Amino acid sequence: MDESVYSEIAQIARKGSGQDIPPTKSYLIEARLATLLRREGLSSVDELVHILNSRPDSKLAGEVAAELTSKKTRFFDGRPALERIVQTVLPDCARRATDGRVRIWCAGGSTGQEAYSLAMLISELPQDTLGDVQIEIVTTDICEKTSASARSGIFGHFEIQKGLSVRRMLTHFTRLETSEWQISHALASKVGVRTHNLMQPADGLGIFDVILCRNVLTEMTRPARTQVLLNVARQLSDRGLLVLGEKESAAGLIAGLEPSRAFRGGYMRNVDAGELTIAA
Repeated sequence: MDESVYSEIAQIARKGSGQDIPPTKSYLIEARLATLLRREGLSSVDELVHILNSRPDSKLAGEVAAELTSKKTRFFDGRPALERIVQTVLPDCARRATDGRVRIWCAGGSTGQEAYSLAMLISELPQDTLGDVQIEIVTTDICEKTSASARSGIFGHFEIQKGLSVRRMLTHFTRLETSEWQISHALASKVGVRTHNLMQPADGLGIFDVILCRNVLTEMTRPARTQVLLNVARQLSDRGLLVLGEKESAAGLIAGLEPSRAFRGGYMRNVDAGELTIAA
């Protein structure tokens, strides 16, 4: 790939989704844009850049930025954290709930495996664990195509085999004639799917008691990580919990966000949502 082509695509990624694609990983560009290139009838990223330059304000640039984000996910990824959220955090949230509901946001949730994993774990809780409190799960991704996949609840056999036990597979999925697997209506009805760019404010999504933003910040520039954390943390309820990935940290990025003493990898607000700011 020509250096100038790489530079233009890398800039689109940084501007549109905050992704940092260094020259040593330029191969990711061709791999992640392959489907879009086929859809547009293009043979190379060079041709794509030419089109983007000819219509710079087009929707296509946004699609390129979305396609360049990582879609890596699997069912029950980081299972101990998910189990602790469901078995310990949610019951505590339910006891404090004043409006009869607890809301969970899987931010950057790709094709929905994280959200559906949570829904499975919740369905397996003893009946009286959460009382009459309703659990609402919302999963979002920047890519509309990825969101559509999450909304369909259809997964390939390879995806199903990663992280799912046979018992859960047979309990919550039906095999289709295409050899793909369709998640049950009962489980799908518990998960709302939205398309959302984490670089943008998330006021329209509402307030959440638990926000998972795991393994989303890793490939982002520092300014992007800061902006995303600010946008996400502002949607936390009082005493709400933000959970990051094992190798991710909010340290030194946001003033007013502190590590949770009870949940490793978790953060809580120690100021009102409107007082959260970028750390000096």
